[in-house]
Amino acid sequence: MYVKKALLLALIFVFLFTFTACSSESKTKTGDGGGSGEESITLRVAWWGSQTRHEYTTKVIEMYEKENPNVNIKAEFAYWDDYWRKLAPMAAANELPDVFQMDMAYLSQYGEIGLLENLTPYIEDETIDVSSIDESVLTSGKIGDKMYGFTLGINVLSVITNDDILQKSEINIDGNSWTWSDMEQVALDIRKKANVYGSNGMSPPDIFFPYYLRTKGEKFYKEDGTGLAYTDDQLFVDYFERQVRLIDGHAFPTPDEGAAVRGVEDDFIVKGTSAITWNYSNQYAAFDQLTDAPLTLHLPPEHLENKALFLKPSMLFSVPKSSKHKDEAAKFINFFVNNVAANKLIKGERGVPVSTKVSEAIKPELTEGESKIVKYVEDAKKITSEYYPPDPIGSGEVMKALKDISDQILFKKITPEEGAKKFRAQADNILQGK
Repeated sequence: MYVKKALLLALIFVFLFTFTACSSESKTKTGDGGGSGEESITLRVAWWGSQTRHEYTTKVIEMYEKENPNVNIKAEFAYWDDYWRKLAPMAAANELPDVFQMDMAYLSQYGEIGLLENLTPYIEDETIDVSSIDESVLTSGKIGDKMYGFTLGINVLSVITNDDILQKSEINIDGNSWTWSDMEQVALDIRKKANVYGSNGMSPPDIFFPYYLRTKGEKFYKEDGTGLAYTDDQLFVDYFERQVRLIDGHAFPTPDEGAAVRGVEDDFIVKGTSAITWNYSNQYAAFDQLTDAPLTLHLPPEHLENKALFLKPSMLFSVPKSSKHKDEAAKFINFFVNNVAANKLIKGERGVPVSTKVSEAIKPELTEGESKIVKYVEDAKKITSEYYPPDPIGSGEVMKALKDISDQILFKKITPEEGAKKFRAQADNILQGK
């Protein structure tokens, strides 16, 4: 039996048990056990991220606790992989944090099974103020008519360069015109002229392979989430053949070197061993802080082809149905999104603020690097208004399958052709619940 099936069965059992025990909460917003302002509340808040994110989030929490002395917040954080490994058993044990950071890859998996609270009532009664937030931003956290995640920031795919190395390599990147072939040649030229990697290797594949498909006029998932949308496996083969060539040419790091990167502090561009890192735009702030060299954000190759570029929630906050403090959880989300003083600490590290009021208010506080992120996203919004939709149930397992098969290809245990067939079979079985 697939891991997904076992997990979903466990989660269904938990949900049914919770629904029976707490039927009064069902589909409506509930209070926090009496609603007294003097009631002592312990709120668990969880997130993934770098050390920088942990530090400022802790300060934001301290600000909230000072303004709300009856609330004690228990912080829970980890790196990306560890975060999701911990979250699944929490869900199965009915112990999800009251507010926890959510990714679009998992929103459907947790939301459609009934584990997440619909946040719409908290918007309607203005517990969460959305007066300065575009409707398209709010929609990005919805599945159907239910909002299972509140978007915290806006992200755009980016190619971040070390400009000193580019200058040394006599390379100029035009983000509006460069092609995939140009990208490959740039990476090889950097290796030849600067003796460092041309790129961090476009990892993880579940981010950059779907983007590659969009530049070819294809999508990764079917709209109904029952399988892969692209039908020509040559696209998969072409994508990974290029990566194999660049590893062979010492322009991309080997997969075992890539696996050693646990966070932005370990990234090749921070260590000075790569001229380019492929990442979401909000990551630029951390790289800028950790790197002495000047850095620039570029749009990825062929983004104008087939309108490939898209906007994406950097991350979301979700509230589980099992929480006993949903009102307070919603108040914390409102504070995180709308409080100007808090966002002067956050400074767009979780993506460009969704509140236009907050975004404008913090601009004078931003460093030159942080201002570059805001400008990059604002420029991207002139090109596209499309938000990437939530991934379907099973996407987490599909992502793992793609990563495993990618490693097998890059370690040359299987060919890209074999990988394409293997991935299609595994992905379709996962998405069809077989």
